[in-house]
Amino acid sequence: MDPIDSVLISLRRVIRATDLHSKYLSKTSGLTAPQILTLQCLHNKGATTIGTVANDINLSQATVTTIMDRLEKRGLLSRTRSTEDKRKVFANLTELGNETLKTAPTPLQDRFTREFAKLEEWEQTMIISSLQRVAEMMDAQDIDASPVLDIGTLDRHHTAEPAAPPVEQ
Repeated sequence: MDPIDSVLISLRRVIRATDLHSKYLSKTSGLTAPQILTLQCLHNKGATTIGTVANDINLSQATVTTIMDRLEKRGLLSRTRSTEDKRKVFANLTELGNETLKTAPTPLQDRFTREFAKLEEWEQTMIISSLQRVAEMMDAQDIDASPVLDIGTLDRHHTAEPAAPPVEQ
């Protein structure tokens, strides 16, 4: 096979795997990957500020605020203003949020992170270097992106029915 075709097929597989997993998350839990990451962060930290969540999951405060607005409307988290500093607002998982998180599928980047961590340091460096070069070749090095494997805007709303998980290759 032509090397260019091999690269393009691999890129398409990564894009397609991300898209399929995003749809799977939506259909099985009604949540996006960034919403699940937000819930996971709140579960791990307890009551915390939007800024802390944004830093922990590497998203902007504006994006996390929109995500939390949607999660709060669904009853998955609550927000309370600090009694000591009225400028601070703390988010906390509700009981429904905890239950939802227990049954939610794992975001794709969790699996990727586990597998990437198993690689030798030189392999990790080669992958990083290669992907950075690919981004440059596609004139995408200046596109703002967060380390969340998801398709589309990160604060969108999903509603769908359960579906089968994507087939891993």
